Amino acid sequence: MPPADQSDGAAPLIPAAQYVRMSTEHQQYSTENQRDAIAEFAQARGYEIVKTYADDGKSGLRIEGRESLRQMLADVQSGAAPYKAILVYDVSRWGRFQDADESAYYEYACRRAGIHVEYCMEQFANDGSPVSTIIKSVKRAMAGEYSRELSNKVFKGQCRLIQLGYRQGGPAGYGLRRMLIDVNGTPKGVLNRGEQKSLQTDRVILVPGPDDEIQVVRSIYEQFVKHGQRERTIADGLNAAGIASGCDRPWTRSMIHQILANEKYIGNNIYNRVSFKLKKKRVVNPPEMWVRADGAFDPIVDPESFYMARGIIQERNRYFTDAEMLERLKTLLAVHPELSGVLIDETDGMPSSSAYRQRFGSLVNAYRLAGYTPERDFEYLEINRHLRQAHPQLLGDMIQDLQTMGATVERDEASDILVINGLYSASLYLARCRSTPSGSHRWRFRTPGERGPDIHIIVRMNAANEQPADYFRLPAIDIEMPELRLSEFNGASIDTFRFESLEFFLGMAKVVQIEVAA
Repeated sequence: MPPADQSDGAAPLIPAAQYVRMSTEHQQYSTENQRDAIAEFAQARGYEIVKTYADDGKSGLRIEGRESLRQMLADVQSGAAPYKAILVYDVSRWGRFQDADESAYYEYACRRAGIHVEYCMEQFANDGSPVSTIIKSVKRAMAGEYSRELSNKVFKGQCRLIQLGYRQGGPAGYGLRRMLIDVNGTPKGVLNRGEQKSLQTDRVILVPGPDDEIQVVRSIYEQFVKHGQRERTIADGLNAAGIASGCDRPWTRSMIHQILANEKYIGNNIYNRVSFKLKKKRVVNPPEMWVRADGAFDPIVDPESFYMARGIIQERNRYFTDAEMLERLKTLLAVHPELSGVLIDETDGMPSSSAYRQRFGSLVNAYRLAGYTPERDFEYLEINRHLRQAHPQLLGDMIQDLQTMGATVERDEASDILVINGLYSASLYLARCRSTPSGSHRWRFRTPGERGPDIHIIVRMNAANEQPADYFRLPAIDIEMPELRLSEFNGASIDTFRFESLEFFLGMAKVVQIEVAA
């Protein structure tokens, strides 16, 4: 139960923590305004603020990335919290969870630990009565509905800007640049990587980049369309020639494929190819759901070359029946006595090795159906090869995201350990998924030697070992064993460090200017 109002100030003050959160919504919800309102409430109700938890610039849709809220819940559940109550501005600051029961669960976890939660600006007392329970349920549902309505409004606004020919987020891409224009369409200057517009009325369009980059892009199309070279071969050639990719890492097959497949190179503005609404699962949308504006930008590749490249890619990726895939595998086996994923990927007219894995469960199973029994476990070797190839790209993307947050990153080329802001070090490790005979999944992580990083970022791959499934951020100080074996569920001591994305880790590196108090 909440304490009674104090008028004479004689009763001892009750120690309390305050939790404040601001995303990017409205000045009403600035952390300063929240602190002022909470302080006034605390003084009137006989509370003394002894600890502050603050999540600045954090969405209330999920608990992932809200480090202060997670820390507060951990403190509460540990039983060592130095306070008896938690003061929050209102229900929406606690969270805009799409499942109202999730918000209720976190409050219940506090109440179960003997710590009361107060919503300072709400017009009801959080006293556990039936009325307060009903009102809180409605408020939680309204908070989630607000996010859904806002998401729809923002999406419609972005679609409208796309159709008008304006660029919405993301890097320009090799051979292109982002041009800032004012409300009248007058160019104001090219934005460098990581820079954003400062005026709401300004807009961004794509313009051709430097001539040397444009020539490289056109050369990529010529090699692919006219000379029949594969993306991997083109990437190797650019790396051998010492041509920079523009993103501080070597050219890869996926970089070349992106250039060949993206319509922005012929001036088309495309949006909504991938959805990630309300922080839920990322979804790849079919073409009929795309929002587009053709001819929005100046092209740097002629449409004929682009559509010829698209035709080659579509023919290569067209749907094959199981019988057709196995027949092509048998034909390849008649020429090469030993099959491998590399051989399949580099042979023209063949579906990719990943297509065989997805269709038949594994490469080894596809081999056996085609009449080939490998002498070694090539599946294991190919998965490791794929992970070795994927690691530099994932690491490079993480470095770029950290730099976009304003962090400084130093990379040790020998160990791939990153030193961030000169304060702490981190490493990225891809953990292969292994399936047990019973159908469950296992992952293994071996800790490095004495010169390991402060933080281990473990990327657990999905069952096909093709995409990250989730992430573990493990402080080195908490890992006491030389090898860590992870299962699908590992208990609170380990799963506390599990996250759905790298947002939590990137937020740690954000540089915040601290004002000096008078």
